[in-house]
Amino acid sequence: MVTLGRLSILSALIVGSALLISSPNAGFTAREKAYYMNEKDVSFVRPGLVMKVTGATVAADGTVRVNFKLTDPRGLPLDREGIVTPGTVATSWIISTIPTGQTQYQAYTTRVQTSPRTGKVNTQASSDTGGTYTKVADGEYIYQFGLKLPAAADRAATHSIGMYGSRNLAEFDLGTQYDDDVYNFIPNGGTVTVVRDIIRTETCNKCHDPLAIHGGSRRTMELCNLCHTQRTFSTPDNLDPDTGNTIDMTTMIHKIHAGDELPSVKAGTPYQIVGFGNSLHDYSEVVFPSLGARNCEACHGQDSAAQKNNWLMKPTRQACGACHDDVNFATGKGHVDLPQLSDNQCTNCHIPEGELDFDASIKGAHRVAKLSPMLPGAVATISRVANTAAGQKPTVTFTLKDKAGAPLMASGMTTLRAYWAGPTTDYGRYQQEDARTATCDAQGTCTYTFTNALPADARGSWSIYMEGYRELTILPGTAKAVTQRDAFVNPIRYFSTDSSPIVERRVVVSMDKCNACHGALALHGDQRNNTQGCVVCHNPNITDAARRPAGQMPAQTVDMKVMIHRIHTGLELDHEYTVYGFGGIPYDFTKVGYPGDRRNCAACHVNNSQQLTVKAGLLPTQDPRQAIPVIQPEAAACTACHSSIAAKSHALANTTSLGESCQACHGATSEFSVDRAHAR
Repeated sequence: MVTLGRLSILSALIVGSALLISSPNAGFTAREKAYYMNEKDVSFVRPGLVMKVTGATVAADGTVRVNFKLTDPRGLPLDREGIVTPGTVATSWIISTIPTGQTQYQAYTTRVQTSPRTGKVNTQASSDTGGTYTKVADGEYIYQFGLKLPAAADRAATHSIGMYGSRNLAEFDLGTQYDDDVYNFIPNGGTVTVVRDIIRTETCNKCHDPLAIHGGSRRTMELCNLCHTQRTFSTPDNLDPDTGNTIDMTTMIHKIHAGDELPSVKAGTPYQIVGFGNSLHDYSEVVFPSLGARNCEACHGQDSAAQKNNWLMKPTRQACGACHDDVNFATGKGHVDLPQLSDNQCTNCHIPEGELDFDASIKGAHRVAKLSPMLPGAVATISRVANTAAGQKPTVTFTLKDKAGAPLMASGMTTLRAYWAGPTTDYGRYQQEDARTATCDAQGTCTYTFTNALPADARGSWSIYMEGYRELTILPGTAKAVTQRDAFVNPIRYFSTDSSPIVERRVVVSMDKCNACHGALALHGDQRNNTQGCVVCHNPNITDAARRPAGQMPAQTVDMKVMIHRIHTGLELDHEYTVYGFGGIPYDFTKVGYPGDRRNCAACHVNNSQQLTVKAGLLPTQDPRQAIPVIQPEAAACTACHSSIAAKSHALANTTSLGESCQACHGATSEFSVDRAHAR
């Protein structure tokens, strides 16, 4: 009876999944497949997984018992065996300690790993084996570790139990759900006062969306710290026996994110770790997207972690030497010939912050030049545009000042360019001019008249866009002198060419979302730093033909909606995507690894701009290097990620002389809407 009931409900699920949902399911977002299920199916399946450790004890003989709960996101109990509620729940367990007087974990739960490549054997932190489960009540259990704590265990020290696992709902087309939890306690009783809380998961998820390692079940930094320890309880090292590299979090995570910047990698030694199933992971080509590995603040000090300022206040040889891996602290090589035998000496020279950039202080030594507070900065604002009718030469009035409000002269800028572009429905034409000849008064108010007139057939709304910088030297005349472009944020002003209402160019993405991962995105020599300006040049009509060698033709599109999707798809593209830039330099983006989940369109898009809604006046993209050399706008965006011939054939088959029919199936309220197709 139970089997038949579940089969009939499953049949209803399959039928129901083809229906449009009139109201969302409470507790789920449009990014989750459960959002599109009907309420009856949600009530039966109860998608999601929440794990919670509620208590732990250590017996006199070292036996560890853990009380825990399994629930759905609404707090209702789940059956671990998947009998009373759908989907079996698999769980794994770790226990580690921070010994008294120390700051890093040592893992009790371990495994012996033998390298088939080198024959070396190492003991690594791992999960428990041989444990048993006891059911206490619906959704409530006790887990007894197979491992017993050794007699030497310090029962007055912080102990942490990590629980992680998954719930298999593949039979309901809901994939696998994951969760983890960490419980801190002192076996002898008392309040936990010593923790390891350097960086929180929310900081990682600015880029990783979400952090999901080892198949997806390890999702928090709190859990990762329990295995990726400096040592285990029984061994002095926690090493990968294949490469000899430590898998301690402090060293490993810095090296992974430094990747191609590591001195050892530059010298020819790849940075590799061999993982599960003897899979080789080579991090030597990792490029940290947030201004490079020297931008420590991209990760450190950005959340509520209790020890978020350790990087400033408590520098160590291990942490610093992870990136600066050409330093020999024992001999002093690479460290101004000064041996460093103890971490206690570090703060003598490396104070948190000094008075100058690029000094020996921690912030100074890692200063990204473009973010230097010693740069005066520049601010440009467009206040007025005149002579804007078709065929006229626009005159733009703008102000130039530094960040303190002091006026700047146009003639004093290293580069100052003004563009007109249009129409704003979809840019197809633009003109760039050198605006350093603008007339400026003593207050920094300038006027510039274009030498190129607007097209005689210009209609509707167009825009004026500006970019520029001064090339300045920080700490001139010193050994630490650095030349840096000090650019202003690109201003844009919209105008009408025919007295019709001004319509601004649609906003598809935001700089804030770009900078969540990129820190301070600024391209083409730091002077292009506003996505609303990027689309002026990176429009549907533009390719790299002007810079691509004749022998490498046909040209590649650099239309923003295609280019940006292809760049972020990178390694997952099934065709090459190489763009030739300034100086004829080729940039192969098929090596790019995106750290997030590309199904999350909202990671970049704003205003639901990923949705297929009626947008009049969009231009087809010139894409001569691909199977559809002139591709309609909606198909151009979608096939930039969904790049297979099958996907492109589907798009082509659904395009007629009347236009694209994508919205019929993929519109915002349709069965296969963009959000629903990308739900997870």
